[in-house]
Amino acid sequence: MIFLWPHALWLSLVVPAFIGFYVVVVRRNKERALRYAGVVAVNETAGTSHRLRRHVPPILFTLGLVAIAFAIARPQAVVMLPSRHQTVILAVDVSLSMGATDVTPNRLEAAKAAAKAFAAEQPQGVRIGVVSFAGSATVVQPPTAKREEVIAAIDRLRLQRDTAIGNGIIASLATIFPDAGVVVYDAHEKDRPASKPVPPGSDTSAAIIMLTDGQTTTDHDPLEAARMAADRGIRIFTVGVGTTNGEVLRFEGWSMRVRLNEETLKKIAEMTAGEYFYAGTAPGLKKIYQSLNARFVLEKELIEITALFLVAAIVTALFSTLLSLLWFKRIL
Repeated sequence: MIFLWPHALWLSLVVPAFIGFYVVVVRRNKERALRYAGVVAVNETAGTSHRLRRHVPPILFTLGLVAIAFAIARPQAVVMLPSRHQTVILAVDVSLSMGATDVTPNRLEAAKAAAKAFAAEQPQGVRIGVVSFAGSATVVQPPTAKREEVIAAIDRLRLQRDTAIGNGIIASLATIFPDAGVVVYDAHEKDRPASKPVPPGSDTSAAIIMLTDGQTTTDHDPLEAARMAADRGIRIFTVGVGTTNGEVLRFEGWSMRVRLNEETLKKIAEMTAGEYFYAGTAPGLKKIYQSLNARFVLEKELIEITALFLVAAIVTALFSTLLSLLWFKRIL
């Protein structure tokens, strides 16, 4: 625990001063009582419990003073709070290579199952959107807090031709920033977006989770699209679906070996201050989503807890007053 105004802790010196004052008053009262034998006899018959009980209200009042001193110093503590990530975009690759069966029953079905499990476990305050991408990208489900709509959108995903990972990232960014406008630019272009770039990963209100085998065959460069996300502070968590050996995929008279391209996915995650995960099997993919769920649900945050100490001070002060009135018919 740290304090914004640590010098205010000097006020806690009033506590030993109060204790000293209390001891002096108790001794003075005892000396006065000794002058009257009848009073001494009454005190002796009261018993030990009565003598101890009279000290309880002052002790509680002293604890209240300590809490007030700490509250004035404005304490801060690291606590676990619900994540501030309000929007999560699930970007799912639906290209033909996701039909490979090196992940059971195939890459796309395994990704869909894990995506639905992830969506179902998110707190209601998190809006989830779904973007599918193959040769082009489509917003299948705008961000919503209704989990049944998200799951239904995931169920509707079907395989399509070509793969454009860059398009998937751009469509996800356009979904996160619907009113800002997302302009596509390349490395050789001199004109950059009018908005000033921010540090990668600095936007804690949104994130993109991308499931793909990493094989781009058309359209925008995925690394250029990742740079767009980085300039806007959006983190991309990439999930590699498939195996490095891959398998030979046959479709309408042609065949090709489809492998997992981890290098591109790692670069995308690194550029955006995200993280890359490998999912070679369906159980492994679900485990990855469970770890992402934990990452998004709770996070450590340094917050001011002055109010807690003020509440403690008020409660102890009121309780000490109540006990004193009930037992001794006086405030203290």
